[in-house]
Amino acid sequence: MTAALLEARDVSIHKGLRQLLRGVNLRIEAGDIWQLAGKNGVGKTSLLRSFARLARIEVYGDLSRCDDVLYIGHSAALKGSMSPRQNLKYHPSGLCNPDHEAIDEALASVGLSGYENALTARLSAGQKRRVALARLFLPSGRLWLLDEPFTALDVVGVEILEQRFKAHAESGGAVVFTSHQTADLGARLNVLDLEQFRGD
Repeated sequence: MTAALLEARDVSIHKGLRQLLRGVNLRIEAGDIWQLAGKNGVGKTSLLRSFARLARIEVYGDLSRCDDVLYIGHSAALKGSMSPRQNLKYHPSGLCNPDHEAIDEALASVGLSGYENALTARLSAGQKRRVALARLFLPSGRLWLLDEPFTALDVVGVEILEQRFKAHAESGGAVVFTSHQTADLGARLNVLDLEQFRGD
């Protein structure tokens, strides 16, 4: 059996006196795409952040993953006073130091040609989201952990992202994402309904 990029065994998450999730089991291998699904408040973001080792709450159980990880949270994590090009150059993941040509190609891939030097604060919510997701078109980790990546995207933006997920999986990567909407990812998509692991 090949080594998993991420494996959770009997993982439980507590927030104060409240148990959000209990008994979560999940194995992510190269080529996998997993959606964490469930109602608001069930613990999707908390679980994803625990996978990224960013959880500020109590996590119990056995959780292991590779170190080659890219995490993009629900917030776009962009500085409004900087341009899209600058935001991607100095992305907080720090996984790469791309040149202007690579950044401009990434922005073009998400439909933002011509916005490279615009003030990010003046972009629409959908455009800001595209800037953040352009990071997926630059060298990045094998395991992507993405919180609500489809938020604020139009139909074209959603299609671009779905195709990028498939390409990353086909190249030996893996994607874990939270979403309230159904993604058109074909047979590659696995859905983990967190309602079945809801805590007390």
